[in-house]
Amino acid sequence: MQQADNTTVDLELTVTFYDYWHCGAGESAGSRADALVLKDEHNLPYIPGKTLKGHIREMAETLEGHEDFVNRCFGRSTFGESVSPTATKEREGKCYFGNAVLKERITPELTPYLYTTIASTAIGSNGIAKTGSLREIEAVVPLELKACITDVPIEYQEQMIQAIRQVKRIGLGRTRGWGRCEIAVTTKGECDD
Repeated sequence: MQQADNTTVDLELTVTFYDYWHCGAGESAGSRADALVLKDEHNLPYIPGKTLKGHIREMAETLEGHEDFVNRCFGRSTFGESVSPTATKEREGKCYFGNAVLKERITPELTPYLYTTIASTAIGSNGIAKTGSLREIEAVVPLELKACITDVPIEYQEQMIQAIRQVKRIGLGRTRGWGRCEIAVTTKGECDD
């Protein structure tokens, strides 16, 4: 773990999924699947840092007295405001959220076993599937990923940990049972990898 000084701390996250999950690539596979999982250059699933940041920020905004913490760590919201290029810099958060990736090496012949395709369809009031409603979504099997958040101001460390631990689902279909997870946090990790 690298620390430039005593005013910030780096946090290592371990995201353990208990159900299928899907962080989308915004792509389809034609007749095979309507929505593909985001994969790295080795065909392995990962969670983008900006997705983690969004989920953690959502929880941070539920904490009492969260405004200074959220503005300093995640950045100020520019929703509904026009922002000049010079004002953008002062609205950026101090923390850097890295991608959540598999830490163990997986051989290329095993990567297909990380994924499955799940089909769903909409049922009409007559009990019959609605025309054109069949969707097939690529999902990742339950597994464990690692990520780092660097440069967390020490005075907001406990609030950040509290917000992280409140995240219970990540990705597509969170309201329908997908992406159930638990995130463990430690200040001792391999964030400099």
